Amino acid sequence: MIIMGIDPGIGISGYSFIEFNQTKKGDFFELITSGSIQTDKNAPHPKRLLELKNDIDFLIKKYKPDCASIEQLFFFKNQKTIIPVAQARGVILLSLEENSIPMFEYTPLVVKQTITGHGRADKSEVKMMVKNYINLDKNIKLDDTIDSVALALCHAQNSRFKEEIK
Repeated sequence: MIIMGIDPGIGISGYSFIEFNQTKKGDFFELITSGSIQTDKNAPHPKRLLELKNDIDFLIKKYKPDCASIEQLFFFKNQKTIIPVAQARGVILLSLEENSIPMFEYTPLVVKQTITGHGRADKSEVKMMVKNYINLDKNIKLDDTIDSVALALCHAQNSRFKEEIK
């Protein structure tokens, strides 16, 4: 199964694609690719949203995910960024729907709980645990990209659990 992880944002959206398989020896995770979509902060807002949509469409067509895991917005500290982030998230959801990609939403709390074992983990703890799950050849620098990998891993763990209880 190929899972696309997405940490939505208008300036930076982190993305990742992981392969997840269950074997008799245990779970297998492999990072196919990861990165970020960064839009020009000086461009008009509608152009930034179109660029984000076009890039998401390109990634979906290139890596053909079976499903996507995206961060769910439920609370935001910065009132100035909530609407642009929500709009970016809406564009991403539209792209996933247009491409018939099943989508699953997880709050940051659930992602942290699943990946680290506690919901109040900081960024460094999440990054360390992501590296424990997946052998990263390169050092991922952006938190948005690490978060996208954590989202994909969270879905893999939750989908595995759902399969076990059927």
